[in-house]
Amino acid sequence: MTVKIRLVFMVLLLMGAFYFTFFHDDGKMGKEAAENPAASQQTDADPDPAVHTVDVILERVYLDGEVSEEIKSETIWSMEDFWAAYAAWELVDMSEEQVVFRQAVDDISPLMKSNGYFGISDEGVLSIFNGKPGQSEIIQSFFQIDIKRLESKQHDELVKGIPVKSKQSYEQVIQSFQPYSMNDDASFE
Repeated sequence: MTVKIRLVFMVLLLMGAFYFTFFHDDGKMGKEAAENPAASQQTDADPDPAVHTVDVILERVYLDGEVSEEIKSETIWSMEDFWAAYAAWELVDMSEEQVVFRQAVDDISPLMKSNGYFGISDEGVLSIFNGKPGQSEIIQSFFQIDIKRLESKQHDELVKGIPVKSKQSYEQVIQSFQPYSMNDDASFE
């Protein structure tokens, strides 16, 4: 009896495989598959020729010169929809595999907001440090300051570091130290 159960099981298994092979596209006979074996090997993973996937690189350029980059994979179903989605961005580069867009951001970078400090370099240049001055690297420099003309309070603030928290404070600090510039052509826009 065990042999009969195994035989029935094998027949059912073969029938299921046969059914799947010839009737797999929504219950219709796989006529195309029988006539063209290459067509039967197409799977759902095969790309539609009208659909294309690219890596989209979004570059954000901040007022402080910092550039952030976001990379995402995007399927293009319609070129019109794709271009509309990035209408606010400037196209920088494009190939079959990737599209690079750039956007100027009217703000300071997240790095600057979280860890930027105005200070003065060893050469007397107004700079922004990635952390407290004297312990960190300079991430942006502006102009040479005539240190002799600074009030002691201003000098102390620069030595300790003035945190950069917003675009407004960024612009305000630069403008407040601009009169002490040793460069006649130093200007802040």
